[in-house]
Amino acid sequence: MDKNFYVNLLTKISYRTAGYFERLKLTEHTFMIIAAIIIGLLAGFAAIGIRFLIQEISYLCFQGDGNLLQNIMNTPWYWVLIIPTVGGLIVGPIIYFLAPEAKGHGVPEVMQSILLKGGNIRPRVAFIKAIASSITIGTGGSVGREGPIIQIGSSLGSMVGQFLRVPSKRMKTLVGCGAAAGIAAAFNAPIAGALFAVEIILMDFAIAQFSPIVIASVIATVVSHTFEGKFAAFIVPSYELVSPQEIGFYFILGALAGIASYLFIKSLYYSEDVFDNKLKFPEYLKPALGGIQVGLIALIFPQIMGVGYDTINDALYGNMFWYLALALVFIKILATSITLGSGGSGGIFAPSLFMGAMLGFFFGHAVHTIFPEVTATPGAYALVAMGGLVAGTTRAPITAIIIVFELTNDYSIILPLMVTCIISTILSAKLSRESIYTLKLLLRNIGIKEGMEVNIMESLYVKDVYRKDVEVIKDSENFNQIVNKILKGRSAEYPVVDKFKNVIGIISIYDIKAFFLEKDQLKNLLIANDIANTNFESLPAETSCQTALDIMSRYNLEGLPVVNSENGKKLIGYIWRKDIQDAYQKEIERMEIASNLASSISMKEDQKHLHFMEGYSIVEISPPKSFIGKSIRELDIRMKYGVDVLSIKVGKKSDVKVKAIPNPNHIFSEDETIIVAGEISSINVLRNLE
Repeated sequence: MDKNFYVNLLTKISYRTAGYFERLKLTEHTFMIIAAIIIGLLAGFAAIGIRFLIQEISYLCFQGDGNLLQNIMNTPWYWVLIIPTVGGLIVGPIIYFLAPEAKGHGVPEVMQSILLKGGNIRPRVAFIKAIASSITIGTGGSVGREGPIIQIGSSLGSMVGQFLRVPSKRMKTLVGCGAAAGIAAAFNAPIAGALFAVEIILMDFAIAQFSPIVIASVIATVVSHTFEGKFAAFIVPSYELVSPQEIGFYFILGALAGIASYLFIKSLYYSEDVFDNKLKFPEYLKPALGGIQVGLIALIFPQIMGVGYDTINDALYGNMFWYLALALVFIKILATSITLGSGGSGGIFAPSLFMGAMLGFFFGHAVHTIFPEVTATPGAYALVAMGGLVAGTTRAPITAIIIVFELTNDYSIILPLMVTCIISTILSAKLSRESIYTLKLLLRNIGIKEGMEVNIMESLYVKDVYRKDVEVIKDSENFNQIVNKILKGRSAEYPVVDKFKNVIGIISIYDIKAFFLEKDQLKNLLIANDIANTNFESLPAETSCQTALDIMSRYNLEGLPVVNSENGKKLIGYIWRKDIQDAYQKEIERMEIASNLASSISMKEDQKHLHFMEGYSIVEISPPKSFIGKSIRELDIRMKYGVDVLSIKVGKKSDVKVKAIPNPNHIFSEDETIIVAGEISSINVLRNLE
């Protein structure tokens, strides 16, 4: 039996399962709870599986009777060099040829799928990420297992959503369920898992679907408890705030953690830039190059290999030299940057905890030596700084606080922990606007500071929004004429043009306020050219609405002149801030409606035509031949033909992939069908195109 048979069989099962749930007529809330339980179970077992796999590979590569760190220290020096190199040789081709998304720490890829793909993640990513990260960590790569577990959980959530044919809005929530379940199972921290999903993955604390995320997090934790016991990720002794004066030291510790977080972020992306853009070497061999470099570092500092939990436990119990702890902060930054920059697969959570523990131990040793009566032991500072580094790198202080709190179950540590995490976050954000996750997206030209808003604004253009019927003031009009025009008009701003309709300035009602009391004296003395505001920028029609808003804010204007692209001064219209906001709101509504309608079509395999209001229809058609090889943006389908492309089906019937709300840069090919919505007459025009 060939691959197509199994794909076709799985597709039929998917449609029937989705149809079964539809016939049950479940409420949306009930449906999402059921899906969350499934995802929690899958993610819980996945977390157990990846931990087992990492452990087996680690003890196969570094054999001995002690813990992993002791085994690495007892391994002959040449094997310390060879093992991570071989690991890179295996991981490189797996990622390069099978799933490039599995490269690196994984969380930015999940965020990218939420922002640009409606939460759709290829099913193979979960499997490839598990294999690649297990080999990377097991052979000594200086990365953590939590990031991979998050990406694997998110992939499983997306997989369940795709199997059940859910719309984009639900899909994003299910991806969040998977991420929450991954963190919960990794740390036995269900509250932190749920908060991580809404604070980092979905970037929305007001999310309406919070309950499924909590359910998935709890179920994954229960699975982990059932099969592995109520283990703690770290063996943490009890600590307390020794004196009120000690809180001042935690402010300083927070500042140090913020600086270390900044160094880690910059080092990681500098390393990625070197390996990706400056090193001329086969892509699939770069992880091996990173592996041998990590091996060289490990000859002197074996503590940096793997997740480093043994070294963290030593710091928490005070079993470490202060000068070694200080050195390991910077050595770990270097080793993790090399592992991930070269193309290895793993997370940044454990390295952040490691750096925090080392930094905290060093600082705690210093203050406890000088002020022994009013300070706790170095281990307390190591524990608190772990949260500080996580907060500073991820910019998720609430998640960091709750993770460390759930690890200790000790309320007495919460006050210094809160201070350190918040100060670290503030200082790190001051030094670098982007977190360790969002910087990667920004380098890919994906704006996420305002979430979906920036990306939608970048896809809306001035030519789609501006008004052509604009009142103008001629440069020769006198003050009296200007006042009368503004008082009678409805606008607050007017472009000033010369006799060739070239824009030379803007006059607003605020500009004439200063002269209003002297109207009679100035009516024949001042002309528009004298009082026009020339501190502005005109916009070509091809400018994005996001750029238009930025320019309006820069010049404190409510609108801007739109000019001809060929002649950069000739006025063709005016764009207003309010019109952009209205267009944004309509686009949000259109995307939600389109996603749900597209999903309803994809769930009904034999339905090619759907009426949704009088005179309007949703139809599945083949793209005209003239569309092949051109992008949606290039064809300007909405403006020219009056229809919207809701989704695109790629491939033959036996292996169909649906792209809901396709990217404007998507290029049409012959093996696709498109689902369009619009007036029936407009759709018929599109059907008849060659």
